[in-house]
Amino acid sequence: MTFTFSGELLLFLILALVSLIGGILLLQLKKVVHMVLALVMTFVSLAGVYVMLSAEFVAVVQILIYSGAVTIIMLFGIMLTRHLDEEQNDQDKGRKFLLFLGVMVFAVVVYYGIFRLEIPEQTANLHLENTKQIGIELFSKYVIPFELASVLLLVALVGAIVLAKKDDEKEEGSS
Repeated sequence: MTFTFSGELLLFLILALVSLIGGILLLQLKKVVHMVLALVMTFVSLAGVYVMLSAEFVAVVQILIYSGAVTIIMLFGIMLTRHLDEEQNDQDKGRKFLLFLGVMVFAVVVYYGIFRLEIPEQTANLHLENTKQIGIELFSKYVIPFELASVLLLVALVGAIVLAKKDDEKEEGSS
């Protein structure tokens, strides 16, 4: 396997680094709004990777749906529900160390799995009319899972509103 350094590899490394930094910041930041911004940073960098893979439609969907709609729904859910701030104790630090250790083990296993993987070369016309190909697949083979996902998102939104209403009613009853 020969290794050549190119602008495409450099761009991929930058996008991967931004995505990893966003994920790490998401776990380490204390304020919820900052956490959501770190999540958006991760989503946008993943959209850049999709553009590099010639999946422009998936990249646009990534930005519109995940970076936009899902992030806004998360912010509304956070604002509509109450959260109690708790101080960290020594047990949480031990859990963070175990979590870090688990993530490192997972990263090593994935690294070795990727580099030992043998994928036979196939010809594919992925770069030609990929939006049309996605639409045909989505609305012919996967129409029921697509609709179930939209219903699931609607139920989650209604559930967040119901939970927020219950918190408001408890607050009004106690005052």
